[in-house]
Amino acid sequence: MFGEIEGTGFEVLDPRFESCFVGHARVERLWTGGRWLEGPAWFAAGRYLVFSDIPNNRMMRYDDSSGQTSVFRAPSNNSNGNTVDNQGRLITCEHLARRVTRTDFDGGITVLADRIAGKRLNSPNDVTVKSDGTIWFTDPSYGILHDYEGDYGEEEIGGCHVYRHDPATGTTDRMTSDFIKPNGLAFSPDETVLYVADTGGTHLPDGPRHIRKLAVSGDGQLTDLGIFAECTAGFFDGFRVDRKGRIWTSAGDGVHAYDPDGTLIGKIHIPEIVSNVAFGGEKRNRLFITATTSLYAVYLTANGSRLGLERAVVPFSVEA
Repeated sequence: MFGEIEGTGFEVLDPRFESCFVGHARVERLWTGGRWLEGPAWFAAGRYLVFSDIPNNRMMRYDDSSGQTSVFRAPSNNSNGNTVDNQGRLITCEHLARRVTRTDFDGGITVLADRIAGKRLNSPNDVTVKSDGTIWFTDPSYGILHDYEGDYGEEEIGGCHVYRHDPATGTTDRMTSDFIKPNGLAFSPDETVLYVADTGGTHLPDGPRHIRKLAVSGDGQLTDLGIFAECTAGFFDGFRVDRKGRIWTSAGDGVHAYDPDGTLIGKIHIPEIVSNVAFGGEKRNRLFITATTSLYAVYLTANGSRLGLERAVVPFSVEA
């Protein structure tokens, strides 16, 4: 499709946003045909993007060299969030199996976390990897509330929390206890702050629809720093951080860009509800956007944060 897609475009709310894109930049629709797309993860070595089509119980693969999209894995256990670890392996949150898995280089799947103190997780949602190799994920109950994105089931652990899995020890620890529906999460470029979205407003009339900011200590413990931003359109779902610490987050009317000081500086309008984003491309300056039924992308002057690659020598670029 050539030209500008109806319903897309940049909205400048603060002069700082003007430097984030070039004037002729346009949003591209790369693929459509999903029911609810989530979890984009960029694989630099293969120049492809993996993302989830949760209700259709499949994962898709967009090939940047050919422009073609095909099925990557089906069934996928109603996969949701995906990311890439510091060795270039796929990490996936699975609603149906209520677990977090790693796809190894030989294609085998390793279960990283599925229980806490013998009780099943709810439905892991989004995931990110720290430069020390630990895997952080959220576990709201969306996948067990009905049969559309998983299987209806009961909460066994009595809450929705943020967890840290350490592959070196095989242990999984609960890191928070006061979220209603923790959703997207990402670290600041220096890893001193963890941002976590809370979409509790989807089920509570006055529930949260914001991103919270938590300080990360040297041993990985978290201290609440309060609300970073309130969503002005729908809910924040997944988001990612660029190298200058700006947050690029999903929202009901597109992608919202926030300065590290919490100011909403601009929007990328998308004609569908946006669920998640990921930086990719050769220079990590292409923002891939999963929306309700479609995959979009746009080139920016911003570059995605590269936590693992900047702090460890690894064979592949990683998705922070």
